[in-house]
Amino acid sequence: MSKLGSLGARLHRGEVGYDFVGNRKIWYGISILITITAIVGLAVRGLNMGIEFQGGAVFTTPKGTHASVSQAETYAEEASGHDAIVQKLGDDSLRIQIAGIDTDKSDQIKEELAKDLKVDSEKIGADLVGPSWGDQIANKAWQGLGIFLVLVVIYLAIAFEWRMALAAFVALIHDITITTGIYALVGFEVTPGTVIGLLTILGYSLYDTVVVFDSLKEQTRDITKQTRWTYSDVANRSINSTLVRSINTTVVALLPVAGLLFIGGGVLGAGMLNDISLSLFVGLAAGAYSSIFIATPLVADLKEREPQMKALRKRVLAKRAQAAAKGESPEPETAAETFADDEPADATPAVVGPRNQPASRNRGRGRPSGKRR
Repeated sequence: MSKLGSLGARLHRGEVGYDFVGNRKIWYGISILITITAIVGLAVRGLNMGIEFQGGAVFTTPKGTHASVSQAETYAEEASGHDAIVQKLGDDSLRIQIAGIDTDKSDQIKEELAKDLKVDSEKIGADLVGPSWGDQIANKAWQGLGIFLVLVVIYLAIAFEWRMALAAFVALIHDITITTGIYALVGFEVTPGTVIGLLTILGYSLYDTVVVFDSLKEQTRDITKQTRWTYSDVANRSINSTLVRSINTTVVALLPVAGLLFIGGGVLGAGMLNDISLSLFVGLAAGAYSSIFIATPLVADLKEREPQMKALRKRVLAKRAQAAAKGESPEPETAAETFADDEPADATPAVVGPRNQPASRNRGRGRPSGKRR
């Protein structure tokens, strides 16, 4: 842990670092490949929408129901005439979901299920959702997502600039596409819990991105007044200075979510935990990736197109070429060296280490002075 802390301090000071921005084409290619895979999964398999969006009924049997999942699926499909999804819960009860049925037929289906499963019909819980209500929920979810994205873009454009807002928007679309694509490929059910998890991870992704953007904005305030660094160089330093922080916060956030997904959903069989934890797990990982490998490199690409930044790049490259011709180091190795190069020639050097107090000029004042003889 001490080595990790030391590495984080060195990254923050600019003593070491990885060229994320310089290798941005690699990250763009990886992101495009992952996004295409997610889109293909959505097109081929589609999303497994829950009854909250389709309408239908969910029947929950009492504890200790002696029937397998396959048997319960067969009984439910025979009783309703529709496809059924059955989950075995931790207390040996069954959750039977049947989408697309009319709510007035639920009592009949409930009686047939009780007869086939050999349980009391009064002990079977039933939650009913009408098709019109499901459509309304789906529309509200899309409206909420759209409003969220619009407000985010407006805020970032005001707080930072439109290029950063555009880069953050692209990163958010990237995270949404990957998360929904994973849902399509895995086949997990999409419920209101999924929507809640999706909005949660979008906020987390923005938090990580804004941290890097804030550092970048601060470091590029007077960037055109020097000839050591291009905008891409400073953007890369901003990523490296916040890299360990991003990794730490992501890992800490993923650990409890992994517990929900693999223990709560997988071992205990809690269906609702699966719905929300998968979106959180995939979204947190995708959000951390996009803030480092997509958002900031994309901002650097957009800023390098500005005339001022193009002129700065020419000056920086010319100075580096001149330094290389003289056999000097073209770039400063540390952040301290960078600022030292930008100081005036007659600037007083900083004092490092303990400082001795100068001798007092008033020493001896008040004593009788001697006379020369």
